[in-house]
Order: sequence, then C-alpha cells, then structure tokens
Amino acid sequence: MPRETHPLASSRTGSHPSSPEFASAIDSKPKDAPNNNLGDQQGGTGPHRRQLLKGCVQASLAFAVPTIIPASVLGRDGGVAANDRIELGVIGIGPRCRYVLAPILKFADVRCSVIADVQATRRTEGKALVDQAYGNSDCKTLRDFREVLGQKNIDAVLIATGDRWHATASMLAAEAGKDIYCEKPCGLTVDYCQRIDQTIQNTKRVFQAGTQRRSVPNFQQVIAMAHRGELGKIQKLVASVYVPTIDTAWLPGQPTPDREVCDWNMWLGPAPWRPYNEQYVSGKWRGQWDFDSGARLLDWGAHTVDLCQWANQSDGTMPIEYRPHEKGITCRYDNGVILEIDFLETPFGKRPGWIQSNGTCPIRIEGEAGWVETGDSGEIHVHRDGKTVDISQGATRKNGLDVDLHARNFFDCMRSRTAPAANSTVMKRSHIACHAAATAWILQRPLRIDPVTERFVDDAEANRLIARPQRTDWA
Repeated sequence: MPRETHPLASSRTGSHPSSPEFASAIDSKPKDAPNNNLGDQQGGTGPHRRQLLKGCVQASLAFAVPTIIPASVLGRDGGVAANDRIELGVIGIGPRCRYVLAPILKFADVRCSVIADVQATRRTEGKALVDQAYGNSDCKTLRDFREVLGQKNIDAVLIATGDRWHATASMLAAEAGKDIYCEKPCGLTVDYCQRIDQTIQNTKRVFQAGTQRRSVPNFQQVIAMAHRGELGKIQKLVASVYVPTIDTAWLPGQPTPDREVCDWNMWLGPAPWRPYNEQYVSGKWRGQWDFDSGARLLDWGAHTVDLCQWANQSDGTMPIEYRPHEKGITCRYDNGVILEIDFLETPFGKRPGWIQSNGTCPIRIEGEAGWVETGDSGEIHVHRDGKTVDISQGATRKNGLDVDLHARNFFDCMRSRTAPAANSTVMKRSHIACHAAATAWILQRPLRIDPVTERFVDDAEANRLIARPQRTDWA
C-alpha cells in the first residue's frame, strides 16, 4: 500500500509508524520530564525489579479471633471452612475488573479480602462491591499493589489494570508465590509475553489469561466439531478484529492530583513518562502506543486469534507468515492452513461476509467438507452439502463476555495444580501471533517469524519492535 494511503496517514501524529518521526515520537519526552522510573513522585531513582518484592510491605490482614467461632468459619453451615478458602487479592478495580469479579464473589470457596488501585474513587467502588456481596465491611483497600503481594494470606491475584501493567504485575505476583488470573492482553509486547511464560515456568505458579471464550460452550462446541473432523481437513480460519490504530500524540498536561486521589506515577508504571491528563485514567489510554498492545489488534485478536489457534490445534506454535492488506492480514501456518485476520468496518453493524450480524468476536472455521461460524451472540451456523443451517436451538449457549466458567477453571486448577485452559504458554503463542500481525500492519510489508525462536526472520526493524522502551527497573 502506498505510504499516503496507509491507515496511519491521517493520525494525529502525521507519521508513518515505521518512519524516523514515529521512532522519535515513541522515545521522546520534554527536557524537564522526570526520569523514567518509579522511585518517587518526582521520578527519583527506583529499586531494581529484583528488589521490588523486598520492598513490598510484609503485612498480612489481622483479624481478632472471636470467643465463639461462627459455624460458617468452620464450614459447618454447608459452606467452605475459612482455612480451605482461596484468598484473593485484586489489582486494578476498574469497570472490567468489577465485571470479572462479580461472579467470583459468589464462589463459596473463594474470598476476596483486599483490593488495590491507584485511584481513590475506584478503591471505594471496589470495596462497596465486595462488602455488599459478603454482607460485611471487611474488604481492605490499598493504593500500592505491592502491598497485596506482601500479604502471606493471599493465595491468588486478579490483575485487571491497563495493558501497560499486566506483564510486570504478573511476574512480580508469580515471584511472590501467588497464582494469577490476568486480564488480556497480558503482554504489551512479544518480549513481555515470553517473559511472563518463562516466569510462570520457573515459579510453577498457576496462570490463567482472561481469554474467557475458551470456556464458553458455543465456542467449545464449534472447535470440537473441527477437532472431530466434521468439517473435513481444515483449510482456513477467520478471526475478526476491528481496524487497528496507533496514536503517539500526548494529551495536554493537567495538574497532577494528590497521589492518594490518583497516584499518577504508579498509574504509568513501566510505561514512559508523560504529563497527567484525566482522560488517560478514565480510559483514553486505549490506542496510545505507550499504553496499548499491538495497535489495538489484541483487543479482539487475543480472543479470536486464540480460538483459531485452538481450532487448528496450534497451541504449541503460531502462523509463520503475515501479509497485511487493505481489509486485514493474511497469515499462514507451517501446515498450510490460512488464518485470515479480518478488519471489521465497524465492530457492530456492517460485516461483509459474516452471518453473525450481532455480538462481538465472531470466528469461522472452514474445512474441505464445510464451515462453521459462531460468536458472542451464541448463534452457531454450519454450512455443509450446499446448505447453511442454524444449529443454535438446543445448543448450550452462553455469552462470550461471561467469565464465571473461566474463573471457575482457574480456581479448580489452583487446587489441582494443573494448567488451566488459557495457561501462560497458550497465551504466549496466540498473543505473539497477534503481535506479529500487528507488526506487519505497522511496517506495511510481509513478515516471517520463526515459531521456535519467536523472532522475525531477516528483518531487524521488525525485531526492534519485539520490545519497547520502558521505565528503568520496571521493564
């Protein structure tokens, strides 16, 4: 595609993402910007990552032991005894986290006892949600999530910060001996995805990526059809995403709030420093190069590409070729199967070539004997023998946004010490496939990746994007 028609040509930065201007934009900061670390609010020298856990507050929640122990504590009322419950800490309690947490609060064998967030209003909202569910006021709130990791009674953490924090928080949690449920995208870059997986292998923790569609029945049903050979030999997979986007422009700086109201330095975390603007902390960070994963391709791709990986029985590998074009990215596996990453013109509405006219994240699996399509609507359409049939009626349907089954899988695997549905290696492979596709789109040229080394073949510029500059000692 000519440079003048590249999707970024009309962006606010006015720079092609592979241009020197783009490289300058992602590394630039004002002369008076603080150093890129988290030592203090003014950007002083921060601790090395190996020392971060030593800096965690080694405090556990202290509860007075009552003279008469309630039956519920002993598990004699049909519930779960306190010493057999999984103690959960929450890191980042925004709207998405509250959605994920709501069904978890109904699990009898899990108790959420502490939440951490850099924003006071979110701490208050999160505590209210937890206390209302349990009928008490016991939930503790913290500003610094490292204090959660320092509490010996916490068995697991739910990480639902923005993308910029997912990897570092996951690795620190694993090193602190906690099991992890981390919202997607788990890694801002290829490098982060690799390091999460390696850390999980080294620490032998249980890790579940928040790609919950692996636990949703209609997706499981169509993938089982492919695995049973009901579609014949698989030829093509189609994963929907919305059109990628990148923005490197800074929003205008605003006065930094008191750190107890919003700890801006901690909000940024590993991301390069920039001045505070309220819109960032309320969601405007999406699409920003410093804060977002893979040109937003992973927003849906972390789900849809992941499902296609599973359908192709490719959890141990990834596509080796990526060719960007105007309407998507065509990828090819080593076994010849094509993965088409399809840019939807609008996430909801106009969807050329799709039967799924509503609901998010549609996928299609095409074989020699027919194809099947499903999405978050729960509808399942099968095309065989020249006929397309809706087999949704009577099928077990559940919306792809629902997380209760996926969360249940995580906690069950914590008890059995087995790998959950979306473990760190599964996450790494599907996330890297998304990052490779996004890199091909950014550079606007075909790329090859070695699925063993997980590096691009004969392309130094693409390999430079495997990692990004991050703040000292947090990268």
